[in-house]
Amino acid sequence: MNRAFAALALSAAVLASFLAPEPAAADEQLACLSKSDQRAAITSGQAVPLAAAMHSVRSVRTAKRSRGSREVIKARLCREAKGLVYVLTVLSGDGKVTHTSVDATSGRVVDIR
Repeated sequence: MNRAFAALALSAAVLASFLAPEPAAADEQLACLSKSDQRAAITSGQAVPLAAAMHSVRSVRTAKRSRGSREVIKARLCREAKGLVYVLTVLSGDGKVTHTSVDATSGRVVDIR
């Protein structure tokens, strides 16, 4: 049952990332990749798969952040000056929304806001 729920949640998050409008401030700073460019970046090894980035986000534990479950509700792969980065919108178990950046090359969390 948990696997079915996790698969459903992942599908919903991916669908939401396709349908949700992009914030204006994020568009000014980031150049997000198209779906075909994302596939090419992952296939060529320039970026880890989204699942690896999501795993990194769920495993991060900090004193300021909720220690409960974390669900990624939006995911984008974008190009910054330093390289590719996943920009993930995360909903914690207590209802708080955070924006997390994950280095797409290494899969490491680089920023939580």
